Amino acid sequence: MKVIKIGTRDSELALYQAKTVQQKLNDLGYKTELIPVKSTGDLVLNKPLYELGITGIFTKTLDVAMLNGTVDIAVHSMKDVPTLLPIGIRQTAVLERANTNDILVYKNLDFLEAKKGTIATGSLRRKAQWLNKYPNHEVVDLRGNVNLRLQKLENSNWDGAIFAKAGLQRIEVLPKNYIDLNWMIPAPAQGAMVVHTMQNDDYCTKALLKLNHQETDICTQIERDFLRTLEGGCSAPIGALAIVENKNIVFKGVLFSLDGTQKIAVNQTIALTDIADFGKKCAKEVLQNGGAALMQQIKVNLKK
Repeated sequence: MKVIKIGTRDSELALYQAKTVQQKLNDLGYKTELIPVKSTGDLVLNKPLYELGITGIFTKTLDVAMLNGTVDIAVHSMKDVPTLLPIGIRQTAVLERANTNDILVYKNLDFLEAKKGTIATGSLRRKAQWLNKYPNHEVVDLRGNVNLRLQKLENSNWDGAIFAKAGLQRIEVLPKNYIDLNWMIPAPAQGAMVVHTMQNDDYCTKALLKLNHQETDICTQIERDFLRTLEGGCSAPIGALAIVENKNIVFKGVLFSLDGTQKIAVNQTIALTDIADFGKKCAKEVLQNGGAALMQQIKVNLKK
């Protein structure tokens, strides 16, 4: 029996996600091996990454490892995956989604009533939505894995930092001092894990298809179609959330300016039987309502 080599980044959250997939495959009787993959700089490449169509900063290394045959499958946080996959790689399984909320981990909530406050996040989407609601606050940059970001918050004089709730729950580091940001529209596919296989690998593809959660697959596809049509990639303040309610899809999508002052939103409900191109149609509504000019402005500002 073939051993399925599971590629993962070596952060605690990435390893948790890979081990979750490994356990599900083992339960189905497949043999697996976990292979943490180091950074792209450690790999010998004979082609430029962008020639392969690889754009995702968090997914490049695993994409290259798959294309090189170092690993058979790759497990990702779906929100980190570019909407255009490299040639030869396919999306095979989307696991059942966890919580989609963003949360604020805080030191003291008094600052929410005050005029001044300092919040940390590395996300343009979170920054824009926070500034839209709290225009007098300062938002500072915060990067690194989940544990590192929590530590940076602890060691800082910031009032709070924004995280995806699912990530903190998965590795059991969700602190008591947090609030759900129910008003914040999450990143497209937030809370979902995705597994990629090579298109020509029938064995792994057949195995992984057994793990696909149809409802999550449908909702994340709509959100990612919305993102792709807006041409956001990972670098524009775009939020999207689709949920199934009574045989309907309820969708909320939003595009902000980088400083949060401009907001273009779309809210639509459609029957599950009519969802073809639904994400694309919602994005086109945003583009027609000023989104096209705003996206152009965002791209110019990001190049400065």
